[in-house]
Amino acid sequence: MEWTGQLLAVTIVLGLLCGCLWFLKRKGFARTSFRRPARPGQPRLEVIDRLALTPQHSLHLVRLADRTLLVGLSPQGCNLLESGPSVTLPAAPMES
Repeated sequence: MEWTGQLLAVTIVLGLLCGCLWFLKRKGFARTSFRRPARPGQPRLEVIDRLALTPQHSLHLVRLADRTLLVGLSPQGCNLLESGPSVTLPAAPMES
């Protein structure tokens, strides 16, 4: 009988933790990022680079399958600024 009380206590604590996480995610205070493995045939999204222009404005270079996109983000939304075929960027030069 003792193990049923412990099991009930653990279940209640886990339920409270899940409820708190759900509430915090809903209010925007918590974020979870579980990555799903890429499935064959689905495009893969990758952020290549990000440049912060101001605290509220930024540029993002994104690779989507075989395309490279330059996206501008602002408080009013996001805009596609440029689109082209996927390119490989050279590595940054080493400083001596």
